[in-house]
Amino acid sequence: MVRFGILGFGLHAAKRLLPALGASSRARLAAITRSDLARAQAAAREYGIPLAFASAEELCRCGEVDAVLVATPNACHRADVLCALRHRKPVLCEKPLALNAAEAREMVTAAGQAGVLLGVAQVFRFAPALARLRERVQRGEVGRVIGARSEFHYQGVGHPRRWIADAALAGGGPIADVGVHCIDLLRWILDDEVAEVSAVASRDSDSGTVESSAKLSLRFAAGTGATVSVSFRADYCTPLEIAGESGVLRARDALSLAAPVTLELLRGGQVAEREPLSNQSAFVAMIDAFAAAVEGAAAFPIPGEEGLRNQMVIDAAYRSIAEGKPVALR
Repeated sequence: MVRFGILGFGLHAAKRLLPALGASSRARLAAITRSDLARAQAAAREYGIPLAFASAEELCRCGEVDAVLVATPNACHRADVLCALRHRKPVLCEKPLALNAAEAREMVTAAGQAGVLLGVAQVFRFAPALARLRERVQRGEVGRVIGARSEFHYQGVGHPRRWIADAALAGGGPIADVGVHCIDLLRWILDDEVAEVSAVASRDSDSGTVESSAKLSLRFAAGTGATVSVSFRADYCTPLEIAGESGVLRARDALSLAAPVTLELLRGGQVAEREPLSNQSAFVAMIDAFAAAVEGAAAFPIPGEEGLRNQMVIDAAYRSIAEGKPVALR
C-alpha cells in the first residue's frame, strides 16, 4: 500500500483526489499541506487524514509518505516537484506540468538525474471512453485520419480557483488549464506529435491577465490537421471528434467524468453505431497506475516527458498569439 501526501489540499484534491485515494486498492492518503497550518489541520480532522503540514519540505521529508501528489497552483509545480525529487519521493504532478517548457525540461532532467519517478496527471488517458475511442481509431475503424477536433469549455467567472485568471500563477487561461487536456488527448489518440501551431485568443473584462477563450489549429507531423477550442465562458462542454476517410468517431461529452458518455460511429453522415461508456473510474485508475509504478509492478504510462511535450505545444500557442503567425515546433 503506497502512502501518498498531497501538496495543496484545495478544491481539486478534496473533490477528485481524496475520493480516488479512498477507492484505490493500492494507495491511501497519509498527509496533506495547505499554506495555513490551521486550515491544513482542520481539513485533516474533517477528512480523517493522519498528518497535516504547512510546507512541501515538511511533507516530503516525512517518513510516513511514500509518494507525492502535487495539486498546488501551476506556478508552484516546479518548486514542489523539485522538493519531492530532492527527498527521493516519486511525484505525480497535476497538469500542466509547469509554467513553460523551460521549467518542465528542468523538472524532467532533475527526475532523470535523481532516478526518481515523475508522472503527469493527464487523467483522461485513464478514462474508459477515451481509451476506447483511441483503440477504435488505432484499429482503423475510420480509416486514415484526415482531421480531428477537441473542445473544452466551462464557466470560469466566479470559479473557486480564483488564481486561474492570474497569468503569474496559472501560466495562461483556458489554453493552459484545459487546452492541455485536448492537446494531450489528440497526441495520444493520433499517436503523433504536433509540428506547427497557429492560435488566436480573446479577452474580456473578467479574464484578468489571461485569455478568456482561444482556438488552436494544430498540424501534426504526419500531416493530420486538428483544432482545439477552449474557453472560460460557456457551460461545461467537451466534444471530441476524429474524422477519417471511411467514418467518424465522436463523443459529445467525451471529457465528462460524471455524466455518461456515448461514443458514436458515423458512416456516410449517419450514426451507424452507439456505444455507451463512463469515465467515472478515471481518477482511481490513475492513482492505481501510479502506485503500481511506485511499487515497481509496471511503468507509469505518462512520464514527465509527456508533460514537457504538451508544454511545448502550449508555449507555441501563446507565441503564435503574440506574434500573429504560425509557430513550428522542433
